[in-house]
Amino acid sequence: MLTQISWVGHHLRMPSVLSAAALAVDHLDDLVLRSVQEVHLGVSGRVGKVLRLEPSVPWQAHDGIAGLVYGSIGLGFRGAARALRAADAVGLGGDLEATPSGRFAVAAVNGLIGSDLREQHPDLSFAAAARVGGRDVTLTREGVAASYPTAGDSLVVFLHGLCENEDYWQRRRRPRSEEAEPGSYGDRLAGLGWSPVTVRYNTGVPVAEVGVEVHALLRRLVDLWPVPVRRIALVGHSMGGLVARAALAVDTPEPSWPALTTDLVTLGTPHLGSPVERMIERGMRVVGELPELAPYRRIFARRSAGVRDLHDGLPDDRLDLPDLRHHLVAATLTRSPRHLVARSMGDLLVPPRSALAISVRGQALFPGADRLHVPAADHFDLLNHDAVYAAIARWLGAPADRRPSHASAGARVPQVVR
Repeated sequence: MLTQISWVGHHLRMPSVLSAAALAVDHLDDLVLRSVQEVHLGVSGRVGKVLRLEPSVPWQAHDGIAGLVYGSIGLGFRGAARALRAADAVGLGGDLEATPSGRFAVAAVNGLIGSDLREQHPDLSFAAAARVGGRDVTLTREGVAASYPTAGDSLVVFLHGLCENEDYWQRRRRPRSEEAEPGSYGDRLAGLGWSPVTVRYNTGVPVAEVGVEVHALLRRLVDLWPVPVRRIALVGHSMGGLVARAALAVDTPEPSWPALTTDLVTLGTPHLGSPVERMIERGMRVVGELPELAPYRRIFARRSAGVRDLHDGLPDDRLDLPDLRHHLVAATLTRSPRHLVARSMGDLLVPPRSALAISVRGQALFPGADRLHVPAADHFDLLNHDAVYAAIARWLGAPADRRPSHASAGARVPQVVR
């Protein structure tokens, strides 16, 4: 169990377009070009042996010419990367966070290689933060009050999934019309009296580590909130559900925000793991056995710690939070969850048993949880779906409908029972 909480400061300088471009060129050189070269030489070597052309002079010349070509291309890549970083150093690069596409790129890259970025390219990495208008909320009383001018005493916190950011909660949002209520889940829940908070976090670092960051962030945010907080609900999409569980499980020496949390809603969360990550791991073993394809193993091996954590989900922890209810949502591409495609692929990324936290033997990870199946929908439909919103609105209700019975200064510290 994690027992230490430390606040990770944000970088003073925002990531730039040029620094991101330089990183992309680095990876083209290090991963793509080298892999292509090794595959090329591996295939040509096998062909040469089959045709008995090795070690002839023409075949050695082929290898030498190929090495010269790949070396020249790599030299060009490295020169381009140095030029991009030199231009960035004098301030020619625009702010990557200034546009939705730039924020998407930062989130995606962090999800894929977040652990490496934190060590090697900290300007492109980021810590967990509450976000408004594409920017981090300044964690001062003035900054929080300015970011949430209509703050109420009940927070609904949204945690996105792998390679996503806070903007994903606006995907496929309802347009304004006479028949439809517009907006994202947060927009619509605000009409019921909730104060929505969207959080961005680095999806490429270990889930347990992100849980500590998110716990610290919410503790700080609750302390600075313009009015005393009386109730909290968490909504997590995909990996966000695992992060929410990890954040709730952080042990602290004094009462903190988990004691105020009444509801955890998870949307397509791989509680029992994701078959996609398992397929990657199996694929790496197969590729490693073929000399011609072995270089591609390097690409898969660079996947982030966050991606690896999706292999099995989180351990079977039971939180000693008597007021916490779990609400689990799963989608399937087919209408019936019993269809072979639904059982194997689920919503394209997560099968229904994993999203609903029910093992093959029928054991429920969260006994008594509410469960919803959304037919004919994919993983990203869960970000904005009428049936899902109707269920969330019913489960959460108006903030005054259900408050934690032990929400007081003397509340006991939430613990994790193994």
